[in-house]
Amino acid sequence: RCKTCGEYIYKGKKFNARKETVQNEVYLGLPIFRFYIKCTRCLAEITFKTDPENTDYTMEHGATRNFQAEKLLEEEEKRMQKEREEEELNNPMKVLENRTKDSKLEMEVLENLQELKELNQRQANVDFEAMLKQYKELEGEQRRKEQE
Repeated sequence: RCKTCGEYIYKGKKFNARKETVQNEVYLGLPIFRFYIKCTRCLAEITFKTDPENTDYTMEHGATRNFQAEKLLEEEEKRMQKEREEEELNNPMKVLENRTKDSKLEMEVLENLQELKELNQRQANVDFEAMLKQYKELEGEQRRKEQE
């Protein structure tokens, strides 16, 4: 969102941008680029850099990010994992409970997978030629009955 006028600039919006390689910044051999764009409403300059580590971009100046859902989700997962590890260190019964929950979840996933495999196998065993032949025979019988 533009800091000057408040215009929302969406991630997929197309711009004529000026690109430059950022000096002395590389991530795993990948160069980091800086882009200069202009706000569509007020023509204020906005700059941001690529962030290959997080497969995203970082705002430098001229605009602010509204919402970072993926980043928040990753932080929440890390926090939950850390809490679980701390609980397991302090409480041996919690370790057993978590293992039981994990094994139940794994069994449910395996059961669902087996059901899907059986369903696919049933559908694969359907002989469409035999079904069509049987349908034609029934249709022929009905015509004979109607003619009689």
